[in-house]
Amino acid sequence: MTYIRQLGEVGRGDLALAGGKGANLGELVQAGLPVPAGFVLLTTAYEAFIEANGIAAQILELAALPHGAALQDYEQAALRIRELFTGGRLPADVDVALRAAYRGLGGEGAAVAVRSSATAEDLASASSAGQQDTYLNIRGAEALAAAVTACWASLWTARAMAYRARAGIDPAAVRLAVVVQDMVDAEAAGVMFTANPANGRPDQLVISAAWGLGESVVGGSVTPDDIVVEAGTGRILSRHTGDKQVMTVRVERGTAEQPVPGERRRQPVLDDTAAAVLARLGEQAAGRFQAPQDIEWALAGGTFCLLQSRPVTALRAPSGEVPTEWPVPYPKGMYFRASIVEQLPDPLSPLFADLIEGSVIRSLRALMTRSFGGKPLHEGDLGFPTVNGYAYYFYSTTGMLRMLGKTLPAVRALARGDAQLGIAGWRDYAHPRYEQQVAGWAAQPAGDLSGSRLLEGVSALLDAGTAYYTAVQSVIPAAATSETCFRQYYDRCVRREGDPPAQTFLLGFDSEPIRAEKSLFSLAAWTRDQPRLAEALRDMPAAALADVLRGGTVPDGPELEWRQWRERFVRHLDRFGHAVYNLDFLTPVPADDPAPLLATFKYYLDGLGSNPHLRQQRSADRREEATRDVLARLGPARRAAFTRLLRWAQSAAPVREDALADIGLAWPPMRRMLRELGRRLVDAGVIAEPADVFWLRLAELRSAVDFGLAGTDGTGPAITGAQRPVMVDAVERRRMRWRGQRQAAAPQMLPMIPWLERAVAGLMPAGSQRQSGDVIHGVGASAGRVRAPACVLAGPEDFSRMRPGDVLVARMTTPAWTPLFAIAAAVVTDVGGPLSHSSIVAREYGIPAVLGTGVATQRIASGQQVGVDGDAGTVTTAGPVSHSAEATPQ
Repeated sequence: MTYIRQLGEVGRGDLALAGGKGANLGELVQAGLPVPAGFVLLTTAYEAFIEANGIAAQILELAALPHGAALQDYEQAALRIRELFTGGRLPADVDVALRAAYRGLGGEGAAVAVRSSATAEDLASASSAGQQDTYLNIRGAEALAAAVTACWASLWTARAMAYRARAGIDPAAVRLAVVVQDMVDAEAAGVMFTANPANGRPDQLVISAAWGLGESVVGGSVTPDDIVVEAGTGRILSRHTGDKQVMTVRVERGTAEQPVPGERRRQPVLDDTAAAVLARLGEQAAGRFQAPQDIEWALAGGTFCLLQSRPVTALRAPSGEVPTEWPVPYPKGMYFRASIVEQLPDPLSPLFADLIEGSVIRSLRALMTRSFGGKPLHEGDLGFPTVNGYAYYFYSTTGMLRMLGKTLPAVRALARGDAQLGIAGWRDYAHPRYEQQVAGWAAQPAGDLSGSRLLEGVSALLDAGTAYYTAVQSVIPAAATSETCFRQYYDRCVRREGDPPAQTFLLGFDSEPIRAEKSLFSLAAWTRDQPRLAEALRDMPAAALADVLRGGTVPDGPELEWRQWRERFVRHLDRFGHAVYNLDFLTPVPADDPAPLLATFKYYLDGLGSNPHLRQQRSADRREEATRDVLARLGPARRAAFTRLLRWAQSAAPVREDALADIGLAWPPMRRMLRELGRRLVDAGVIAEPADVFWLRLAELRSAVDFGLAGTDGTGPAITGAQRPVMVDAVERRRMRWRGQRQAAAPQMLPMIPWLERAVAGLMPAGSQRQSGDVIHGVGASAGRVRAPACVLAGPEDFSRMRPGDVLVARMTTPAWTPLFAIAAAVVTDVGGPLSHSSIVAREYGIPAVLGTGVATQRIASGQQVGVDGDAGTVTTAGPVSHSAEATPQ
């Protein structure tokens, strides 16, 4: 049996024998890169050890912990397993081979580094970084044998077993090799990423460096130097020199930390030339693996060496710089992120930005003309520009004064229902007209339309959606006023000690988001009654199920049940799948991509969460009982006022949710038309994939249409040669810039004038972004207190990260986010108020909500324990980042 191979004798094809670390080091050696001399004690030695000592079955028995086992269970199992290894003996043939290889490194007493190399480690899919042990400055054969045994035992540490359980790795399939190398007496060391982990840029390398051995950097005990190097050129893009207070050094046996001499603490570890040399080695390593690498390196005697290399497994998509300045395009005016902008939490995609500006202005001008006659808005009074990609309403100073003068007439028009405003205007005019416009375009197959007709349809549908949203904006204040009037009358004139809060009288009614939730719950209940189908659905990833719903191949199994499930889910999407997560048509609606819905569906499928039918009935029963109690004790005058205000509020609130939920009616046909244009432009060689159409400017798309590149057959003149990369590269640059912009916190108002911000704070949908400290202030929109891990979601692409009992933290929510409320412990948003969608749904679900914080998504990290107080309107952020605790009421 072969137990030893030299590093240069193994490579990526030897993962099962050499483990991830050994295989990767072998690749570096074969590529001619500087790696300390050494060998690999193969997994065959590990197998021989557990067989000779008869501990294989005991290990697997101890490691077979149930799903969701607590950390202490893993720790107890790890302790028992370590005892099995420390009580064992090396088989004689393994011992002989290990001693011989060790002598080949420099004889008895040579100092070596002993590193674990698991078969489930340093992989592209799972790095397992730091899960197994490393021992440095080991001297002598006996100490080496002990270090090897300790490495083998570290395959079964608590953190390693828990990590593999989460990754779905079978404990019976893992083995561990051991890498033994010459110990480098490093004067400096650190880590290097060959792609920038902060922004995903593959053209930037990031180097962390400290004095002494690299353990202080890897272990986080020192603040290292950080250097960003441009790939290819070696140019230093940025440098931060840390205050390096400690360093790890070799001692007689092992290593120790000692203080860095004062004169070296603030001294750069690597100058620009050395950093460029190291970066070049990193580029060569990444080229060898054809993937970004996380590399540990050391500097000894003026020469660099690479100690290990693993794939970067969680690299974000490349992004541009995060904006810090907010220059306004037009002077002499104010910029606000309110109204329709509340539904646009992210930077706009280029095509949407170009189309929506004119659409919003046309819609508002039409409304003002209907309301007041003439031309109440002058040229230049109103704009809808973007600043760093974020949409803003712009009002010139004179236009704003002119609009303020129209406030009282506008309120009278709203109260009378003039100009198709208010609830009656929405019900009798805006909603049926919108449905009619959408149906007309949806009836025309996108594949049969010319490019110019498709573009016309997109513009017409967006205009219809914008006009509808403008009408909805008149429903919201009508509904809010009814609720506010009822609450104030009840609290001041009716409520006694022990009476329920006003919201009790407004819950338990049907609305479109609640109907959508009940539909999904009922679908899950039907599925549970088909046991074979339910089991298959539980095991399938959401992406695969989404493909089935889009018409993909039905999996093997109960074919009839699969077909029935698909038909039922498609009917659900046909009815509710137009709800938008974000008004920008860049973001798919559920009808296009049902994957975000499927996590909630599976949650219901497992029998978790409250039954929305029963929850609604209980709320309705409490409402009716409370109403009877109040009416029974009131005199005629107060009873009449209470009844009139209550009926007004109860009739208006559900209409607001229905109106908001249907904003996206135009989005499925509009996105179909855009994807069809994108498909034709791919055929013509203009863009790389259909979804790239969203990243074109309107002028570019019009030019392509006019040039005949988007004809019905997709066979117009093709852009070839040097022209094609121009648009492909432009699309990628725009995506990168958008990702950087998305990380910024857009001010609610520009220019940022503190006294003016304070003056209009009550009119804005988000709180101050100047908050500091551990307590974030917002608006308490749903009562209750809870402490639980936060889950910060940027959009539907993150929904799968949400776990039952998490606090949902988002910039804002729309009716399309409602399924997440079923599993959330609480809701926290940057934007929103006590009468917004988030607050209404949170109250229906009985979970605390703090809205309009302005800063929650910037100040809270996923996994951080937060305290949400829906009564006080505060979120307490002090607490570690952890997912180990369940939500606990406070």
